[in-house]
Amino acid sequence: MSSCCTPGSGDVTPVALSPAPRPPAVAAERAGGLLIDLPGGRFLMGTDDPDAFPADGEGPVREVGVDPFRIAPTTVTNAQFAAFVEATGHVTEAEHFGVSFVFGGLLSDEVAAVSPAVAAVPWWRAVPGASWRHPEGSGSSVTARRNHPVIHVSWNDAQAYCAWSGTRLPTEAEWEYAARGGLRQRRYPWGDDLTPGGRHMCNIWQGDFPTRNTAEDGYEGTAPAESFHPNGFGLYNVVGNVWEWCADWFAPGTSRVMRGGSYLCHDSYCNRYRVAARSSNTPDSSTGNIGFRVAADSARPPS
Repeated sequence: MSSCCTPGSGDVTPVALSPAPRPPAVAAERAGGLLIDLPGGRFLMGTDDPDAFPADGEGPVREVGVDPFRIAPTTVTNAQFAAFVEATGHVTEAEHFGVSFVFGGLLSDEVAAVSPAVAAVPWWRAVPGASWRHPEGSGSSVTARRNHPVIHVSWNDAQAYCAWSGTRLPTEAEWEYAARGGLRQRRYPWGDDLTPGGRHMCNIWQGDFPTRNTAEDGYEGTAPAESFHPNGFGLYNVVGNVWEWCADWFAPGTSRVMRGGSYLCHDSYCNRYRVAARSSNTPDSSTGNIGFRVAADSARPPS
């Protein structure tokens, strides 16, 4: 089903339906040294914020416990994903489908002309050939964006990367615990003010959505994975920039949880760049604003 946040695989007829290959798991942790150790414990998850979306299941606020775990300070970058693809030959589901979704304002006139709009959310275009290698379709590349988050990756693609790297996706509770950075029931990872002292703290839409993006935060599309100031636990861009896949089902058997919002979020229609906000998509879906970060069990046993 179409979403203002991200369209899904059901919004387009695929070119191919074969599943992406899954590389074998490896014993060595290829990303383990990059992960931040977090102690876990009990925290208040969810929100009763009046700006919340009750239908998304953001509330009620409840006390939740998480065991010690490790999590990446950034989302997986294009350079990291390229290393995975080179090592395994993995072909993403966007590449199998032959199409992925891109915000129309980022497309060249030539690509836009052959990319039909999604009926329910016409600012999204189904772009032939769009993939992690070619984020805006023909003529685009990640050569100058190696340190940006990888995008156009499905939940299944993220799982394949985790199998190769000896990691896993964070649970939704782990993700929110980490995103809060030690703060108690704040709206954002840094507090309750979106732009404290006039300073932009994340990559979201400024202007009039979807027609005018002033890019006052410095970015129209994705920002480098280490942009802006990290939260209290050392995590970058846990809100804005790209949606992040989590391990959990949103609707069992149908859609998986995504957290954090993206560069397309705007308070006029989708202020889901709050730490308690949630969204979802089907596990085979990919868009130009979905990525992921990895996690792992703690190397230290719970106390």
